[in-house]
Amino acid sequence: MRLTKATDLALRIAMRLAVLDGQEPTTREVADAVAVPYSHAAKVVTRLRDLGVVEARRGRGGGLALTGRGRTGSLGRLVRELEGVGDVVGCEDDPPCPLRSACRLRGVLREAQEAFYATLDPVTVEDLVADPTGPVLLALAPPGPRPTG
Repeated sequence: MRLTKATDLALRIAMRLAVLDGQEPTTREVADAVAVPYSHAAKVVTRLRDLGVVEARRGRGGGLALTGRGRTGSLGRLVRELEGVGDVVGCEDDPPCPLRSACRLRGVLREAQEAFYATLDPVTVEDLVADPTGPVLLALAPPGPRPTG
């Protein structure tokens, strides 16, 4: 199983915000820090905002902040929400798999997927930014002063 690029980016953005202690960087600053295009980061930030993980304020003095849910909520729950519901394999894709009515693979892979999520369930973003990760995240292109005018 491989996470989508959007989920990977969402987790990196959440981790970056978790270590900034009250600083509220812009989406562009976060995109620069995690080395992704602004347009990708903006889409992911919108999704994180919709899930209640990030607060985003527009305009002068605006920025991004991780919510309490984003900081201490279950990583397994967050990844499930970001990845969406679905099987690891596409048994019903077009054309459908000819083995689907008698195959045991789908069930085994579903169990493996749930074991993956169960491993993430007790972990939080806050856990992910503990040493040695936190200092490395802080060293990434720190947010600088915002331009005025």
